[in-house]
Amino acid sequence: MGEENKAELFNQHNAPFAKMIGVHFTHAGRDRIEAEMTVTPDHCTLPANLHGGAMMAFADNLGGCGAFMNLPEGATTSTIESKTNFLRPVPVGETVRGVATPVNLGRTLQVWKTDIFRGDGKLAAVVTQTQIVLQPKT
Repeated sequence: MGEENKAELFNQHNAPFAKMIGVHFTHAGRDRIEAEMTVTPDHCTLPANLHGGAMMAFADNLGGCGAFMNLPEGATTSTIESKTNFLRPVPVGETVRGVATPVNLGRTLQVWKTDIFRGDGKLAAVVTQTQIVLQPKT
């Protein structure tokens, strides 16, 4: 039996900023996070294409949620590094799909890679981020 999909829990309890930009989870597990976001004019630069910062924010939310799914009891996480390769524009009205997978799940650092796909299935961006694991204070 596969692991439980916790996407609906993430949709209900997601960070306020992620809710504001329209992140909607479709899969949330320890080994993969998937979500969608419809590109609105508020997400865009000129011309009407998804702003790079909006792509990075979308990916950061997915990687952070993936790290959260793999934390030890009582620990928290924070992004300490993020790198994005922008490959193709995404026009307003399209829905992007992000797929985040772990590159490394270490004791103190986790590295996550998020592929962002356009509506036509072509890769629009690749984001690699490092999450620090913050142990509870004793």
